[in-house]
Amino acid sequence: MIKKSAIVLTQGMLDSSNAKTCHGLLRGTDRFEILAVIDYKQAGRDAGVVLDGQYRGIPVFASVNDYLQATQGSPVYCIVGVALHGGILPEEFKSELFDAIKAGMGIVCGLHTFLSEDPVFSALAAQYGVELIDVRKPKPRSELHFWTGQIYSVRAPRIAVLGTDCALGKRTTCRMLMEACRKQAIKAEMIYTGQTGWMQGYPHGLIFDSTVNDFISGEIERVIVACDQAQHPDVIFIEGQSALRNPNGPCGSEFLLSGDARAVVLQHAPGRACYDSTQTPIPPVETEVALIAAYGSRVLAITLNEEDITEEAISAYQQQTEAALGIPVVRPLKEGVERLVPVIQAYLAER
Repeated sequence: MIKKSAIVLTQGMLDSSNAKTCHGLLRGTDRFEILAVIDYKQAGRDAGVVLDGQYRGIPVFASVNDYLQATQGSPVYCIVGVALHGGILPEEFKSELFDAIKAGMGIVCGLHTFLSEDPVFSALAAQYGVELIDVRKPKPRSELHFWTGQIYSVRAPRIAVLGTDCALGKRTTCRMLMEACRKQAIKAEMIYTGQTGWMQGYPHGLIFDSTVNDFISGEIERVIVACDQAQHPDVIFIEGQSALRNPNGPCGSEFLLSGDARAVVLQHAPGRACYDSTQTPIPPVETEVALIAAYGSRVLAITLNEEDITEEAISAYQQQTEAALGIPVVRPLKEGVERLVPVIQAYLAER
């Protein structure tokens, strides 16, 4: 895949979880070469330092025009780098996107607002000869598939990276596990299930929340079968969405049942009390482990999101949970996930 140059628009949200699409692109993408981030609150800083303290050589500018004045030439695309509740494009993003189009950039948007169906965006894109890519636009039903049972012929074991809530870093942990396995000569692949995964350039996946519900099971099966047949991997990691018991959008059983994932790495944020955008408490992590077992799958490890918790508290939680559950509990962004590779190797040896 030849990378196309791009800037990412976060419009004041770079340091929040709303910018998780941008965060994923900063951590790595095979589809785009990220040249800069547009965020008026963090202008003048390095985007990687804002994200996690790691310098990545990706500058932050206050506006698209500031970027254009400071550089020569325009990138191919401007990417909407946020994922918001409801998927609506905020009004304050529009003027920056209009400036990008006038500078000759196509727009890549992963929200539920489809720019290609907006008369103003469509007319402007036609005038300047650029494309509008709506990543979340549903596929025609003629291109979708029902579940057939072909999943049971897949040779590669599947490990689903599920979570106890939305926006926990499941995709990031999934990518880290794939990369850690590859470093140890384990042929690992990843199934993306959201718009950021498509933007990162993984060859196999689907946009879960824009797929017609009747076809969810079949599309999960289809992409796993295609990955197994094309790549012949030793293991397939599946990016989870939401959580099994999130009342605002339950999800996860599809990967365990339709995708036949018999093993799980479970992401959890011990500092988060309630499900995202609700007042409903998140149950203790051990009950989620038991629920996954009731589906016939096994949790191999717990991975921790470190938001809203002190170093002392998360360190204590890590030690106590590992002792109580008898499985590894790791902090991916602080420690990496290399400690889980032997666990995965042992699981593969059982198959």
